[in-house]
Amino acid sequence: MTLAVTAAPHARIRVPRLAATLVGWSMALPFVVGMVLFLVLPCLAVLAMAFTDWSLGAREFGFVGFDNFATLFDDRVFQRSLTNTLIFAALVTPISVAIGLWLAVLVEASVRGRAFFRSALFLPVVSTTVAMAIVWEFLLHPTLGPINTMIAAIGLPRQGFLADADTVLATLAVIGIWENAGYVMVLVLAGLKSIPSDLYDAGAIDGVDEGWSRFWAITFPMLGPTLVFVVIISLLRSLRTFDTVAALTQGGPRRSSEVLLWTIYQEGFMFFRVGYAAALTVVFVVLLLVVTIVKFRVLDRAVHYG
Repeated sequence: MTLAVTAAPHARIRVPRLAATLVGWSMALPFVVGMVLFLVLPCLAVLAMAFTDWSLGAREFGFVGFDNFATLFDDRVFQRSLTNTLIFAALVTPISVAIGLWLAVLVEASVRGRAFFRSALFLPVVSTTVAMAIVWEFLLHPTLGPINTMIAAIGLPRQGFLADADTVLATLAVIGIWENAGYVMVLVLAGLKSIPSDLYDAGAIDGVDEGWSRFWAITFPMLGPTLVFVVIISLLRSLRTFDTVAALTQGGPRRSSEVLLWTIYQEGFMFFRVGYAAALTVVFVVLLLVVTIVKFRVLDRAVHYG
């Protein structure tokens, strides 16, 4: 009788815990199944296909080991697309972050029209790629575009921004900056809202009450965690650029605007070399992971977490 009485309370405690665990797993089950089906298994499939010579539509394939990776590092197209991707990210990331930070500070400081400017500057982020591409293609048209019309009006020769191998990548970078700056602005605005107003009051007492001095002494250091996140996200968005290239240049002229994702798309869905495209994808994912880890560790050391 004594054993039964002592065991009863434990039984009453374990049953609700087990029920709560089952309820929790049942609620998480759809997400877990979806993640396994649409994320984990496709990633494993891509990793496996990277070691095969499978072509899209072929009934048979063979394992080739690391041959795809050996071919990849001797491929001039891969080297060119990797270089273009890194140059594009090196141009877009710092400039768009700087412009987005500047816009966020201006919008936050404005008394009137704050909601309008916030929505207008965020519009490029939510615009469809095709619509954006049509507008930019018209703006940059060699003969009909307003930009070339203004250039000709001041006596300079018209430019083939998207048709010239020397200017196409820089032109795409300008479009990327225009698109990403609004995204950065919204994230920085959220960071500005989290800065306590007491810090500005204390700074005013210490004589830090002017625009630039207050920005460098209070606002910028307190935005450190937000800026780390913004820089990493902007860098990943720049490295993963595809839509603008696909809609405007298709990697041309002479592969001067070809980026890694466009190369992967071509190899897999135009040339049907799925095994080689999978190897490219694996290298691309590893590149993203390495860049993200290095960037986070470098930036995290200079950040003050209050």
